[in-house]
Amino acid sequence: MDDETAEIELLEQNLNKTRQISQRMTSILSSFDTRLVKLEKTILPLYNSTQVLTRRANNIELALQKIDEVASNQEGIAAEEALILRGPQPGQLDVYKDVLERLNASIAFKSLDRDLRDTARLVETGAKKLAQLFTKLVAEGSSGAPPNGPEFEFSPFPATLKPTLVPLVTFLRTLPLPPTHPSHPAAPGIQSTLKEAQKGYADMRGSWGKKCLENYARRVVDRAETIDGVAAGREFAAWVENLLTVAEEEYELMLEMAPLPTQALLNSTFTTLISPLFALFQSTLSSLSGLIKRSLHKYTFLALSAYANLTILQGRWDDVMCSRPGRKENELKDGLHAIRAACLRSFPEFLADIRVAALGKGGELGTGLADFTVSTVQYVERLPEVQTGVASALLTLGDGNWRMGEGVQVGKTPKAGDIDEQTILEHYTFDVVNTVIQSLLTLSRTNKRPAFGSIFLINNISYLRTLLLLQPRTNIPPLLSKPTQDALNSAFRTAKAGYFDSNYSPLMQTLLDDKDKSKSAMKEKFTRFFDALEEVAERHRLARVLQDDRESRETIKEEAVKLVVPSLQRFTQRTAGKEFSKNPQKYIKMSADEVENLIRGFYA
Repeated sequence: MDDETAEIELLEQNLNKTRQISQRMTSILSSFDTRLVKLEKTILPLYNSTQVLTRRANNIELALQKIDEVASNQEGIAAEEALILRGPQPGQLDVYKDVLERLNASIAFKSLDRDLRDTARLVETGAKKLAQLFTKLVAEGSSGAPPNGPEFEFSPFPATLKPTLVPLVTFLRTLPLPPTHPSHPAAPGIQSTLKEAQKGYADMRGSWGKKCLENYARRVVDRAETIDGVAAGREFAAWVENLLTVAEEEYELMLEMAPLPTQALLNSTFTTLISPLFALFQSTLSSLSGLIKRSLHKYTFLALSAYANLTILQGRWDDVMCSRPGRKENELKDGLHAIRAACLRSFPEFLADIRVAALGKGGELGTGLADFTVSTVQYVERLPEVQTGVASALLTLGDGNWRMGEGVQVGKTPKAGDIDEQTILEHYTFDVVNTVIQSLLTLSRTNKRPAFGSIFLINNISYLRTLLLLQPRTNIPPLLSKPTQDALNSAFRTAKAGYFDSNYSPLMQTLLDDKDKSKSAMKEKFTRFFDALEEVAERHRLARVLQDDRESRETIKEEAVKLVVPSLQRFTQRTAGKEFSKNPQKYIKMSADEVENLIRGFYA
């Protein structure tokens, strides 16, 4: 029991000690708590101040970073502005384009702090600088002296400039314009700049094309006065074909080089480009038309050849010079109308000139070829070379209307659809040949000495018949209808009969039998025969018969011999047994063989 009590007391003592320790610990902790409260109250203002300072320090740091960034941007903007204002430098076109692309992007996304209007003005300035470079390169490619050789040679755009120009044009086509970027503040100004540059391009390339062609245009006009009309007409048509080639080449180049490739602007640009070519064409055509009008007779085949060859080019002209630029005007069509009018005049005037030549001056007439005979042969010989143009013009004039002034009523002929080109050519050729024949007949009859008139007629008819029908030098036979051939053959037979009648009939009449068989009559017959023969001989010494037609001359020679010599032989035989004179040689001056040789000598 005592032990237990002792233990309890010991426990109580320990408990008291523990309680005392707890109380002391509680007191200490309370003291710490009080001190911590005081410390917190003391530190809190400092903590709050530290937070403010830290926040301010962070703000200052951010502000400094922003200042550095703005300063850096300002330096970049200044450099970009300087680059834009200076313009694209050699070898730096890509850098220049990159700057403009960044500026356009900044406007689109509003990513720069600068004023939007300032950026737009800078973009517009850059576009102007690029347009100036474009104009400079085009001007460089459109300058210098064009080729001036004997044959036309177009000088294309220099290939050395394209590596720079093509990328430049490609970039210009990406610049903002009102249709594609309606909200871009620089779009209207850029569009105006590019329009002006494109117009300048058209002016420069048009002037260059004209420069390449104008020397050859002057050459065509100058040569038209000196060379053959058909060749001159072909040269003019070849020059027009070269003009179309230039226009086609420029159209293809324009499609590649135009900064504004919309169809409406391309049409307008191409119209501006080819305007100098139109002016050159019209001035050249006007010069040739003036030449033709001054002397239609001389330049008939220039008009016919030009009309025939230019008509072939009408379709190509319509495509290149009218359809592509969207124009209604057609200068070639108008020019063809003017040339055709001259052609239509030429047909009746040519026939009228032949008829006027038949009026002559009366009196003596040579036995050589008449000028209008030679000119008619030359005229008909040239028709196949311009056959298409002649047929077209004749169809327009109307069948037979070229006989104006002969009682023909214009418009009373078959319609163009009722007659083809071949037929109307045959009709016209017939009238030409028939008019010449009638004029030759008229002239031969007005000669005071019919024998010389007959020689004139047979020489001219034979020349006409030989070169048109028997031995043509060009492709004339298809133009000669059966009536035309018959007219030539009939005219030659008539001329030959007239020649024999006027030259040999008086000779033959002296040998005719009559009732008077006296010696004096025989003497008179021989005297008259040889006097007439002497006249014929003298006439043939003065006038050559069929000098350039050997075959016909041989034929007439044989016919003349057969006509005269047998009759002389028969007459001589009838008088052989009669003593009509003591000196027959006084009257029979030549034997039949000698007469034959003399007659053959007429046609040597």
